[in-house]
Amino acid sequence: MKTAVITGAAGGIGYAAVEKFVSQGYRVVAMDRLGADAAKEKFAPMGESVLYYCGDLSDAESRRGLLECAYAHLGHVDALINVAGVAPRQRNDILSMTEESYDFVMDINAKGTFFLTQLFANKMIEQEAEDGIRGYIVNISSMSAYTSSTSRGEYCISKAGVSMITTLFADRLAEYGILVNEIRPGIIMTGMTETVKAKYDNLIFNEGILPIRRWGEPEDIARAVYVLCSGDLGYTTGQSIDVDGGFHIRRL
Repeated sequence: MKTAVITGAAGGIGYAAVEKFVSQGYRVVAMDRLGADAAKEKFAPMGESVLYYCGDLSDAESRRGLLECAYAHLGHVDALINVAGVAPRQRNDILSMTEESYDFVMDINAKGTFFLTQLFANKMIEQEAEDGIRGYIVNISSMSAYTSSTSRGEYCISKAGVSMITTLFADRLAEYGILVNEIRPGIIMTGMTETVKAKYDNLIFNEGILPIRRWGEPEDIARAVYVLCSGDLGYTTGQSIDVDGGFHIRRL
């Protein structure tokens, strides 16, 4: 049976990814920060296909615990999906951004993603290859990796960092048959964007910022993640795929 580890699994893109992989017959270890009772209710519809692990990506012990949990219960890991990420608790201009806010975002989005990937990469190297592939790693970056938002600079920096994490591990792990790619979501309807919904409604429906004039859904991202882990793109690594309604297209 195919297996996957998915972080940030309790909401938005992460939860949609869990649903997608379970629907394709995967067993999943899902990591998030929900308490046990809330997690049990959240993942109940997926039954025994999902094992929940409560942890904080910014914490080294949590990362190690996730690795140990995954291999103890799954035996091997075919895919690591790094979804977990946070926005600044408060948007501030970069001229007044605090070190505390910078550290909070970077510790989870960049540092946590890097060192969790490092842990799983070293374990995947030991696995037997199947059709030349030992594993897949997919990082969820953002259009913010290359788009300036001066009211949340720490988020942009962290996602640019995720893109370089993708490049570095893709380069280093290719010889072992571990493929590392990323998805760059655009404007997606999640809890993170709820507070700015009116702003993006105007940009999408009135100002036409997107060629495809609709919000993205978490399922749009989950489907793209699954394709990268399906084996159909076995000659692709270090690739960033924009799932953003065409936002990245430069238009006059």
